[in-house]
Amino acid sequence: VVLVVVELVVVELVIDELVVELVVEVSVAVLVVELVVVVYVVVLVVVVLLVVVVVVDVLVVELVVVVLLEVVVVVVVLVVEIVLVVLVVVELVVVELVIDELVVELVVEVSVAVLVVELVVVVYVVVLVVV
Repeated sequence: VVLVVVELVVVELVIDELVVELVVEVSVAVLVVELVVVVYVVVLVVVVLLVVVVVVDVLVVELVVVVLLEVVVVVVVLVVEIVLVVLVVVELVVVELVIDELVVELVVEVSVAVLVVELVVVVYVVVLVVV
């Protein structure tokens, strides 16, 4: 009987030791799983934040590029309009100068024609008087 009791106590102690080992192993496994889950969540959050930051940066860069392009287009259009206005003004000045030159030529030609006519009249009168 004593041997059976001792054997039962030894078996119970062994079982208790196995249960304790099992509990420790399960606890360690649970802690490892929890640690893996925590690391996974942290990595996931960091990756999501990085993606969000990159996307926001890209959107901000795209917005800045779009705004800069719009500003460049507006400046180019304004410069082209200013150049066109300057060209029109220059063209008007050139046309006015050409018209002034034509008027001067016309006045000179008319003056010369008048002088020729006067000279012809004077010569005619002189010829008439002489004859």
